[in-house]
Amino acid sequence: MKPIVQISLDLTNIDEALETAALAMRAGVDWLEAGTPLILAEGLHGVRKLREAFPDTPIVADLKTMDGGYLEAEMMAKAGATHVVVMARAHEETIKCVVQAGKDHGVKVMGDNLGCPDMVQGARFLEDLGCDYIVHHIGYDERRGIAAQGKRMPSPLDQLKEIVEAVKIPVQAVGGLSLEQAISTPSYGAPLVVLGAPLTIDADAFKTADGDLEASLRKICDAVHAHGDVAIKK
Repeated sequence: MKPIVQISLDLTNIDEALETAALAMRAGVDWLEAGTPLILAEGLHGVRKLREAFPDTPIVADLKTMDGGYLEAEMMAKAGATHVVVMARAHEETIKCVVQAGKDHGVKVMGDNLGCPDMVQGARFLEDLGCDYIVHHIGYDERRGIAAQGKRMPSPLDQLKEIVEAVKIPVQAVGGLSLEQAISTPSYGAPLVVLGAPLTIDADAFKTADGDLEASLRKICDAVHAHGDVAIKK
């Protein structure tokens, strides 16, 4: 599988999200993500606006679904999302509902293992229930809370190779990665590279980061795409 670069639009204003998305597409980003802050602020309207502006680009709706799985996935599919996110810690029936909605409405399902006591088992659980992708995710609050205690901040790289080995579907690593770490994830066997806070978004203000973002994104995209195909187990 060729590596894919996804930008997480963790913004709270649709106009800024559209501006950032346009910049990202010029730089070579492959997928756009309507991040959870954007969905909370703009809802279906935000996803529709992204779809109108980028009619041929995959759009991930980071719903972090915990209940009402079929309806949430259906609504986002009708608004133009091509991918939706459900949590491993949701009830099994919720995950099944999201997967069914994905089949019925032509969207792919990304299963997120954030907060699982056993991250590897959480990834297997999501795959067994029919998810198309795994999001191996160390959460924002978890990272900052542990760091505030003076302890080493956890990283999705800690178990990324184990996650990749445990499943046969593509994996994405999310949560506090440095620029170099994000670019390196295809070498772990995880072809879906996500860019967001704190790489391209100000992690504290949830706004587009300062500096020449387009030039930085272009370098990132070139580096990721130059990696070549990432083997996915059959």
